[in-house]
Amino acid sequence: MGLTNVYVQTLNKTPTLFKKIQDAQAPTQFSHQILKDWGLTSSNDRAFIPLLKALGFLSSDGVPTKRYLDYRDNSKARRVLADGIREAYEDLFLINSKPGASDRKAIEGKFKSFHNTSDNLAQLMTKTFFKVLELADLDDKSQEETDQKPATGEIDETLDQNDRGGSKEEQSPGMVPNLGGLHYNIQIHLPATKDVEVYNAIFKSLKEHLVE
Repeated sequence: MGLTNVYVQTLNKTPTLFKKIQDAQAPTQFSHQILKDWGLTSSNDRAFIPLLKALGFLSSDGVPTKRYLDYRDNSKARRVLADGIREAYEDLFLINSKPGASDRKAIEGKFKSFHNTSDNLAQLMTKTFFKVLELADLDDKSQEETDQKPATGEIDETLDQNDRGGSKEEQSPGMVPNLGGLHYNIQIHLPATKDVEVYNAIFKSLKEHLVE
């Protein structure tokens, strides 16, 4: 479990930051100068770098990660950010899997107790969380693949003919049909006799009753 204590005071610039990440080429190493080049010139804007590290967009030494690069793909950017938020603010999702305004007080309390901080700082951390959450999509399932499985009760019609006993046309005349894959073993104990007619009568009876 985990819960970052990073907060940003210039929250109104958060959309600008992430838009720049999408539009500008990823640097070899992220720096304060890059923030300035993007128009984020306030000293308070420097807090965006720790935030990006907490979200997994930058390594500890400021190198853009795979998540940073994946975020530049507009088609999956909101999901990528959601993944980063779930990791950075993992403990908050124990309160609600989809945190909303009604959870604000509980979230502030979680920040305050977890980091043993003041009410003011807990509120700033909470505001930062909700601001980045606005740019993410917790419901995006674009990465998930639905398994295509047969419905319950569906019968496989591709059984091997050997399992079915062969088609009716394939069965030779005089053969005992194999019904539904069931196999019958019939044992006949012939009487000890030298009278051939006794055997003929037995086999004639078998033919009449067992062979179609």
